[in-house]
This record gives sequence, structure tokens and C-alpha cells, in this order.
Amino acid sequence: MNAMPAAFIGHGSPMNAVDDNRYTASWRAFGQSVPRPRAILVISAHWYINATAVTTMSWPRTIHDFYGFPRELYDIRYPAPGLPNLVDEISEIVQPTWIGADEDSWGIDHGAWSVLVHAFPEADIPVVQLSINAEQPLEYHLNLGARLAPLRDAGVLVLGSGNIVHNLRLMDSGFADTGFDWATRFDTAARELLTTDPAEVLRLREHADYPIAVPTPDHFIPMLYFAGIAGARPASVLVDGYSYGSLSMTSYVAD
Repeated sequence: MNAMPAAFIGHGSPMNAVDDNRYTASWRAFGQSVPRPRAILVISAHWYINATAVTTMSWPRTIHDFYGFPRELYDIRYPAPGLPNLVDEISEIVQPTWIGADEDSWGIDHGAWSVLVHAFPEADIPVVQLSINAEQPLEYHLNLGARLAPLRDAGVLVLGSGNIVHNLRLMDSGFADTGFDWATRFDTAARELLTTDPAEVLRLREHADYPIAVPTPDHFIPMLYFAGIAGARPASVLVDGYSYGSLSMTSYVAD
């Protein structure tokens, strides 16, 4: 069996769940291009807690973790099954890192389902989420991603969902489809690393625009899991672009 691809998706606004644009078109094309996964493991920016845990429910609920959006978003359900025993496989390959089993507190959040409704619209592939441990340094997440790589040989599609540039405070509707100069500089630096040597991606912390591009780490960290899985093998760009000046929509695939 060939290794399953891995991906990092710049998910942007929850409205992408119902919009039809070049980003959602690329997510659909990605889903159609990959072999059918045994399961999808999502590392979403929106499950950011003080522990490393994996969802283990048989039927994870659809979580609407946002407010102030149109009713149509709250009506969306992504009724994919879970895969409760995947936590055992993950725990085995990442030893000695402790992995908790989340039986009821989480589910499938919008960082996951806003992408999956396009990439895998039938919702018939088991979906499991891995939390982001907010108490751990960036190196922890990059290294944990590298240790998740064997899942690819077991038919599991690992998908990080966040935004490499994510500064909500500086969003500007006048820049609906373009990026501020600092955002494009940082996003370009990330592309240079991810398409040459993803394992070196933490060099981005030295970039002059890092503090403004990554004011909080939650949306940046899912990319680190992807980079860890990719390792020294160059990734390719799935789609690129910006929203409201301060969000990078750039997505990547590792074969």
C-alpha cells in the first residue's frame, strides 16, 4: 500500500463551509485525488486545550464553535463516524508521549468540518481529532507530528487545519482577497521552507514578521504537525491566497 498523503489546509472563515470559491474547489479536488482513507485524523486550531487527547466516540457531534454567523452555518451537520480504537494505534506510535482518550467533551469542530464538507462530502469516512496541547512548546508539536507519520502507511489521512498567518485583530474588509505586506512576506517565507525542507519550519520564529503574523500559536501549530509528518521531503502548494489582509489561505500537500 502506498503511503496516504498528508495535508495542511488554511481554513479561514467558517463561511467557507457554504461558499464556493477557489479554496473550497481545491479542497474538493484534493479529496477526489487521494485514495479512500481508512480514517481521517484532524489537528484543528479550534481544539486547543491543556492536554494531548484523541476523540474516541463512535459518533462525534458536529460542533459550531463560533458566533455571529448566518443560521445556515449552525444548521450544518457532518455526521461522520468516529474510530474509537485509533487512539490505541496513536498511543503506541508516539510513546512515551501520553495521549488521553476523549469520550464525550469534543467532536468535529468547524476547523475540521468546514473543510471536510467539501473534501469528503459523503461524511462516510471515520473522523478523529487530535487536540493541540497549549502547554507544550512548538518543538513538541513538530516532533509529535513526525511520530505520527507511520499512520500514513496504515491508511490514515492526517490533516492539519489552521492558518499560517492569522491575525483577526488586523482584518480589513478592504483587503478581501489580498494580504498585507507583512502577511505576504511571512507566508512566502513559510512556503520557501515547506517546499524545500519542512523539518526546518521552526526557523520561522526568527522572521521579523512572526510576532504580527502569529500573535497566538493556535492556528499556526496545525502546520507544525504537517511539517513534522513531511519531514525533509518537500511539500507542494495546494492553493494559495489571502483573506482580509491578515489571513493566509495557503494549503499544502505532502505525498
